Amino acid sequence: MAQSLELLLIQFLMPDNDARRQAEEQIRRLARDPNVVPSLVHHLRTAKSPNVRQLSAVLLRKKVTSHWPKLSRPDKAALKSALMDSITMDNSSLVRRASANVVSVIAKYAVPGGEWGDLLPFLFRCSQSAQEDHREVALILFSSLTETIGPTFQSHLVDLQPILLKCLQDQSSNRVRVAALKAVGSFIEFINDGTDVKIFRDFIPPILAVSRQCLANGDDDVASIAFEIFDELIESPAPLLAESVRSIVQFSLEVCSSQNLEINIRHQAIQLISWLAKYKAPVLKKHKLVIPILQVMCPLLTESSSPAGEDEDADMAADRAAAEVIDTLAMNLPKQVFSPVLEFASVSFRNPNPKFREAAVTSLGVISEGCSEPMKGKLEESLGIVLEALKDQEQMVRGAASFALGQFAEHLQTEILSHYGTVLPCILNAVEDPSDEVKEKSYYALAAFCEDMGEEILPYLEPLMARLITQLQSSPRNLQETCMSAIGSLASAAEQAFIPYAEKLLEMMKSFMVLTNDTDLVARARATELVGIVAMAVGRTRMEPILPPFIEAALSGFALDFSELREYTHGFFSNVAEILDDGFSQYLSHVVPFAFTSCNLDDGSTIDVDEAQNEETGLGGVSSDEDTNDEPRVRNISVRTGLLDEKAAATQAIGLFALHTKKAFAPYLEEALRIVVRHSGYFHEDVRLQAVISLKHILTAARSIPAETTVIVEKQKDVLDTVMNIYIKAMKEDEDKEVVAQACMGAADIIRDFGFSPVEPYIQKLAEATLTLLREESACQQVDSDDEDEDDDISHDDVLMDAVSDLLPAFAKVMGPYFDPIFRSLFDPLMKFAKGSRPPQDRTMVVACLAEVAQEMGPPISPYIDRIMPLVLKELVSSDSTNRRNAAFCAGELCKNGGAAALRYYGDVLRLLYPLFGDSESDDAVRDNAAGAVARMIMAQPQAVPLNQVLPVFLKALPLKEDREESMAVYTCICNLLLSSNPLIFPVVPDVVHIFAQVAVSPDERDEVKTLIGSAIAHMISVYGQQMQPILTALPPAHASALAACASKR
Repeated sequence: MAQSLELLLIQFLMPDNDARRQAEEQIRRLARDPNVVPSLVHHLRTAKSPNVRQLSAVLLRKKVTSHWPKLSRPDKAALKSALMDSITMDNSSLVRRASANVVSVIAKYAVPGGEWGDLLPFLFRCSQSAQEDHREVALILFSSLTETIGPTFQSHLVDLQPILLKCLQDQSSNRVRVAALKAVGSFIEFINDGTDVKIFRDFIPPILAVSRQCLANGDDDVASIAFEIFDELIESPAPLLAESVRSIVQFSLEVCSSQNLEINIRHQAIQLISWLAKYKAPVLKKHKLVIPILQVMCPLLTESSSPAGEDEDADMAADRAAAEVIDTLAMNLPKQVFSPVLEFASVSFRNPNPKFREAAVTSLGVISEGCSEPMKGKLEESLGIVLEALKDQEQMVRGAASFALGQFAEHLQTEILSHYGTVLPCILNAVEDPSDEVKEKSYYALAAFCEDMGEEILPYLEPLMARLITQLQSSPRNLQETCMSAIGSLASAAEQAFIPYAEKLLEMMKSFMVLTNDTDLVARARATELVGIVAMAVGRTRMEPILPPFIEAALSGFALDFSELREYTHGFFSNVAEILDDGFSQYLSHVVPFAFTSCNLDDGSTIDVDEAQNEETGLGGVSSDEDTNDEPRVRNISVRTGLLDEKAAATQAIGLFALHTKKAFAPYLEEALRIVVRHSGYFHEDVRLQAVISLKHILTAARSIPAETTVIVEKQKDVLDTVMNIYIKAMKEDEDKEVVAQACMGAADIIRDFGFSPVEPYIQKLAEATLTLLREESACQQVDSDDEDEDDDISHDDVLMDAVSDLLPAFAKVMGPYFDPIFRSLFDPLMKFAKGSRPPQDRTMVVACLAEVAQEMGPPISPYIDRIMPLVLKELVSSDSTNRRNAAFCAGELCKNGGAAALRYYGDVLRLLYPLFGDSESDDAVRDNAAGAVARMIMAQPQAVPLNQVLPVFLKALPLKEDREESMAVYTCICNLLLSSNPLIFPVVPDVVHIFAQVAVSPDERDEVKTLIGSAIAHMISVYGQQMQPILTALPPAHASALAACASKR
């Protein structure tokens, strides 16, 4: 075989393609025989041509795995000897590398089986050889062996450390230093215990020293590898950074601020800081590194981005990367970030260089999401800089200011809205800026600012719409697209007030919704979205008659191969379903199949495979179906994100179709459930979020189907079972907080809607999942960090914990007093959020939760009074109106249900409630809840309330102004006093009648409340007719008439 194989190897290397193919076929046939191994070993040793020797090694690597068990002991020994000789003696680096690859493959089987005891001693000798090639190939093998025999190799790290340290500092060979760096990096995944951690930490100083030296010599490759290693250190679960984080950060900051270095290496340095900010924020805080990082990153914002057309470099530009770091730091360490950035912005904004003024407002926009809470406290200062920048003579500054204002509007709700009188006139000017870039960003700012304004937008609606309609008619496509987004926000805010503009705008949208050129499809998508928003604003009555042409145009868009258009079209039909409600049933057969199709699309995942070696040698064709163990390395996985957005929109649409058409959705229920269940486990959180929301809507639709047969009943139970189990699993295992929050809200709604019996099988598991979340032990609450100290700045998500706390009242509502055993297990973890060190929103979350639990659970709340009431009393004097409001409500419920345990707190509660009735209390909702608390106290323990002092103050706060949820408690209390002929109520009957008359004429008050007061008035007239007549006559005619109507309904 040896002679014929040699000829075939030579023939394979010929330039003649036919000869190559013939040789390849015969080599493939011969390679099935285990005797091919000794033959290849022979040619590896003796062939004169290095190409033949290299090809022999490559074929050995491919075939040795399947033939190794069949080889005789002498053949194995000969193979190992030949490989070690090749590695140390062959004069071709390609042959040496190829032989090293064979060693790595054989070691996977030979070393664990004790068949190659002299391999590691051989490599140790090579790594200390005087010859550069020997040292390099040994280090390369150290790296590759970690992939095949990593756990076995790990035990030798102690012996390897001095060798690797020496090679890292090899002054004579850059190749050896690079190989040593890679070898060090290859061990990271195997470091887990204390000894290995200490050993590995010793590598960091020399890595930094070598990297600095190489950068000074113009050799970026070594530093690039060092940054890759540091990236892996950050991602490692072992605490490998320790004190070295200071040195790593200092080195990274030196690199990223050195403008004479290549952009690639600077970008790596900035990216490393970004990873630290994301994954090791507590470590940065502990070592006081946040300010030093910001002192470098903020000035980097002043660097100019790459010129247009250099997209790749632009993506790595220092200013963009620095903004990402600042944003990440703000998200994770808002308290540490806000003041230094505000100081930078305040100083830089006065700089004569426009790049510094641009950086000033950019920095404020970038941190507005993460630092929203501290920024709200100093909003006037931050907003003043941005609004002044809108008037700057330089376009770049005005553009950055428009962007920042949009960020403020998006993230600083609701505080930013109180400045609308200052902000909107500035935006009015910006939308007419001569620069298209500034206009585009001002549309974004307008869209973000106006969306949640409500009626405050009305004085500005006419001038804004006049400008926007003009721009829509004359601007280039990109401006028309953002302009439509701004108009959509105005429509959402104005609602019915938008009607005067709807007809003309909708007529304009018709021309956009029939565009078919690829360059126009984004505009068509925005127009489709806008029509849906306008439909929501003006309502069903006006829209339903004119919808058909828009629906037809929207449906035709599905025929165009454009994901963003399909995404916005699903959103359009979601809005139409919401306004038409059951009237949307007629369109289900047209739209549901499109939603299903979008959900079932291949999301475009692609895998890049590293075939570099095969391409390099031209040996890719020499393989066989038996090479199952020779897997290529996966380099990158990518997903087309546009399709993710489409899937999310389609999933949302399915849920809304089910919610609004209910039983008409029955034909699609099974497939819809299958899709949404699948998407609840999707890899991307945006799709999972919509799936979790849609699950409840599908359950609503299933429940609306008449339970006429046992089959339907069982299917409804199956849907409930599916939904509840997915919610419970998500609460414990999903890593996204927003998804978990929606699962909690969905579960709470189902508990309330279905009642105890249907959800009883899930109560225990739900309670366990709730406990996990309250203990902050669920998957979405884990923070990976070298620093084990608790860090209050890395806070939980408010939306998540509000949703979690909403589960407890839901349990209490359906279980009543039987909730107590579960509540007992949840109480202490819940109270942890009420500590004085916690932010105000945490404490008020706890108080609101406890109030609702007390309301629903009743007397079993008594044993908890002494733990809860001190918290409530503190919150009654909080500077935050929401906290005072919830505390007042909670105090009332505790007094109502707490029995004797609450009685001893009556004096303190009344004393602290009293200021909430005065002129110093500016929030009507707080006053209403204080009135509700007093009412509950009077009804629960009338003897404990000094009515002669309390009633005048109490009545002065009535009628209720904002929180009508307190109406029944407040007016029931007064009616009870009237019906029981309490002597202390008689002197204030004229005041009571006046209050009741205002309630009677109020359009905001419920009928049951009006019926209640009507009964009391009728009683008073029947018993005290003569005394009541003058009081009633003194009322304004409309009030008297309304009160009489209430009395007649009793």
